[in-house]
Amino acid sequence: MKVRVGMISFIALFIFLTGCSGSEETGGKASNNGKTLVIAAYGGSYEQGLKESIIPEFEKEHGVNVKYITGSSVDTLSKLQAQKDNPQIDVAFLDDGPQAQANSFGLLAPLDEKIVTNLKNVYDIAKYEENVGVGLGIISTGLAYNAETFEENGWDPPTSWNDLADPKFEGKLVLPSITNTYGVHLLVMAARANGGDESNIEPGFDKMKEIAKNAVTFDKTADVSNYFLQGQTVASAWGSSRVYTLQDSGFPIKYVYPEEGAVALISTANLVKDAPNSELGQKFINFLLTEKVQKTLSERIFNGPVNKNVELDSELAKKVVYGQENVDRLIKVDWSVINEKRSEWTERFSKEIVSQ
Repeated sequence: MKVRVGMISFIALFIFLTGCSGSEETGGKASNNGKTLVIAAYGGSYEQGLKESIIPEFEKEHGVNVKYITGSSVDTLSKLQAQKDNPQIDVAFLDDGPQAQANSFGLLAPLDEKIVTNLKNVYDIAKYEENVGVGLGIISTGLAYNAETFEENGWDPPTSWNDLADPKFEGKLVLPSITNTYGVHLLVMAARANGGDESNIEPGFDKMKEIAKNAVTFDKTADVSNYFLQGQTVASAWGSSRVYTLQDSGFPIKYVYPEEGAVALISTANLVKDAPNSELGQKFINFLLTEKVQKTLSERIFNGPVNKNVELDSELAKKVVYGQENVDRLIKVDWSVINEKRSEWTERFSKEIVSQ
């Protein structure tokens, strides 16, 4: 089914408006006890889902306001570093890579199992040493492609990370920059698909030099929706939750688990060290881990639930990372190795890949 140009423009405008906000906003009405919980979290559909379906219930239940500061993981990490001596944020949402950095910088505090009682229901993949933070949702990074374009050209769906190097895609790809998590995953999986890994990244750079010949640009926003909608890319390395969110709008995009494996990308909820409202922040994190909220996150933004007790219907279960078997099939990269080398890789990527 073809998507009309008018509808594409509308969807692109909607995604742009919901995803580009960087302002601080307060959700809910005035609290009963004057307390305000400050959270820093993702924008776009993630923000919309939290504000519409989750935060109001917490505000009502605890008689508080929740102030929402929108930003990417990198943005939030920068804020936490700037506020280290005088924290203004209580709970920070971070992808697992930046979360590992925040922890190494001493910016996060451990969770108290007596308050965050739902920790006992969380998959091991979403747990962290000494309970410093916890996974909130599991998605996978794999390959996305425009099924309509592939069918029109008689192309088979991609099956391998190496397929991005196929000459038929010359001038037809927009790929993630190494400055975001999807880009790091792409580099690591290019290495793994060619005999390397995080500790032996050379095969990844070698393959990326081939793949880059097909790239129009490398996107730094982690959201290539508009590029798909406007026909600037026919495939990319992208997260399952974003793919299915775009698919839900009617766009003919499909998602593939590459034969070499898809990567676990875990969004985490973290208590900031010396947070102004430490106990309330932990109650909020515990609330996010309840079966009800976890199910809502799956329904609204296609996050795979980290709570093992969540039950999803069969159709939704096909679109998210659901159940122990599917959790176990994901590759969990070694962020301790990556973060040690990330600055070096970023510089090399800019010189050897983007600028070639």
